[in-house]
Amino acid sequence: MKTLTIKQPWASLIIEGYKKYEFRGWKTNYRGKILIHAGLSLEKDKERFKEYNLEYKLGYIIGEAEIVDCILVDKEFNESLRKINPLVYNRSNHVETYAWKLENIKKYDDPIPCKGKLGLWNYEGEI
Repeated sequence: MKTLTIKQPWASLIIEGYKKYEFRGWKTNYRGKILIHAGLSLEKDKERFKEYNLEYKLGYIIGEAEIVDCILVDKEFNESLRKINPLVYNRSNHVETYAWKLENIKKYDDPIPCKGKLGLWNYEGEI
């Protein structure tokens, strides 16, 4: 199954429903279900999300989502997201060229240990 590795706290923000878009520097034509893999690294600015009381699993598939759209990000789109949730969408240290819109997000009760990979990759294990 298609899988996307995402650094923490971003992976947990997605799984807990606070983040509906994953930003990438590259476009995807893929639409459909993906697994959300929490990578092995944790961003330095995780403290800004302490009010959400998130659990930061590292190196686990923590849930799934469905990619329903891939949007070319412009200033207007960024501003609209910042109005929705300024804490999550206010600033980033990464290139935000494309926003992958995620829906049907589901958190796994039993996360699956997994190393992860770059890009959109295939997980061959059981879910």
